[in-house]
Amino acid sequence: MKRPNILFLMSDEHRADVTGYEGNNVIRTPVMDWLAETGVVFRNAYTPSPVCIPARQCLMAGQLPKTCECEGWIDLKPGYRTFAREFSRYAYNTVCSGKLHHIGQDQMQGWRKRIAPDCEISDAYVEDRIDEEFARYRPAPGTGKWSNQREVEEARAAEGPWQVFDRMAVDASLHFLDRYFRDSLYLKPQSHRPLLFKLSLIQPHYPYFTDQRRFDYYYERVQIYREKPCDHPVLSQSQLGKPVEVTDEAIRRTTAAYYGMIETIDSHYGQVLRCLESLGENLDDWIIIYTSDHGEMLGEHGIWEKTRFYEASVRVPLIIRYPARFEGGRVVTENVNLCDLFATLCELADIETPDNLDSRSLVPLMSGDASCWDNESISQMGEDHVMIKRDHLKYQYYGEGIPEVLFDLQRDPKETTNLAEDPSYREAMAAFRVRLAELGHGPQANPDYRNAGYR
Repeated sequence: MKRPNILFLMSDEHRADVTGYEGNNVIRTPVMDWLAETGVVFRNAYTPSPVCIPARQCLMAGQLPKTCECEGWIDLKPGYRTFAREFSRYAYNTVCSGKLHHIGQDQMQGWRKRIAPDCEISDAYVEDRIDEEFARYRPAPGTGKWSNQREVEEARAAEGPWQVFDRMAVDASLHFLDRYFRDSLYLKPQSHRPLLFKLSLIQPHYPYFTDQRRFDYYYERVQIYREKPCDHPVLSQSQLGKPVEVTDEAIRRTTAAYYGMIETIDSHYGQVLRCLESLGENLDDWIIIYTSDHGEMLGEHGIWEKTRFYEASVRVPLIIRYPARFEGGRVVTENVNLCDLFATLCELADIETPDNLDSRSLVPLMSGDASCWDNESISQMGEDHVMIKRDHLKYQYYGEGIPEVLFDLQRDPKETTNLAEDPSYREAMAAFRVRLAELGHGPQANPDYRNAGYR
């Protein structure tokens, strides 16, 4: 029996609550809403790292940052086992279009074909680089990445680079799928083999630009966050560590542009789904996944971009649609992780799951069985910032000498009260510290850490 085709849709920096299916009554996401209505929604899905590159490496490897040694802006080692590489072994055509954000020498990471832009090797991975030569060409002042302040100030209705990139990725996808399933010119379709196709868009990642029509629609409708940072030495900092002081009008422009980008990617995904249907594909026989690498603070708690363990940054949208096996409309509230997609895809495709993954199959949860689920999700930023969420409690460690953080999301969904020193949470804190050590972090870190111990 032929293994199922898989469509993996991904965005960049999409906070989970800016979707219609999560109850946001301003954003227009009809395609995502349809996926949610006919698929399984994971309400508490978390990124293994709230920043692009390590999150994407961990997703591919099914391992946490410490396990796969991607604790910063670091690529997987060449030849590393990824789900794309594993599926290629089983005769899957593994094809991707758009942003992968691999920055090392192994640009394919198991994908057999890449059909759109985003293939770039970082300076750090240039073979036999001559450091003295690179030092001669330092960026001029004011070039490179904008500050958070300027990102917000520059937000507006405009045609940005990511709008162009995403259209190219979608156009390439439509062309590829047409040839793969029909090939009306050469009459040599390749659809006798199962397909794992990933379309990975950059929006709604900053810069905050969108088209004029969508900008105008959202400008008067969005609610904005106008909050001050807390007094924690880490949670009070935006990504680049500098305070952001902007007007309400600038925040409104930024939020409108961000919403516009989300509506844009929703429409792009709709194009791909309609294309498949026009080619005679029954989408109910496909596994379709939608997710993002991390969220966006959008000014909540006075913070911009990501890298923080607030829900807006670390929680991600996750939908898996497979009507041939699972009833639609189910909402899973257990804590899960993007790392779990490796084992999940393996089970859904009837492929043996490799050992030593930090990946648990989500299939039991999709069937309504949470009896054996540990209800834990882990995220890491750099070497010493760690989040462990278990049930409704979210623990955060930031290194020795920095206050630990504990949020009770059941009592405090806005994450405004640190309960780490509250006597009624003493036992919970002790348990989190034990788990932190097991994960190879903290003053009692296990020196023999290998993985999270799931498999």
